[in-house]
Amino acid sequence: MSAQPKVENDNFTQEHSDSSNKKVNLNDLMNRMNETKKQEKKNNIILSAAAISAVTVFGIILTL
Repeated sequence: MSAQPKVENDNFTQEHSDSSNKKVNLNDLMNRMNETKKQEKKNNIILSAAAISAVTVFGIILTL
């Protein structure tokens, strides 16, 4: 492990530091929000499927 922090989106930091002269683009913010919601929904479905599978396997093991 290195002592350097992870930088996931270097472009964001550059845009953020230069934002004093720029206007906020509402479409970009809405698109980012929608992408985040889609990713959260996908993660919730995967987590739910894993939980249901674990309960099903546990139930099958108990019936044997």
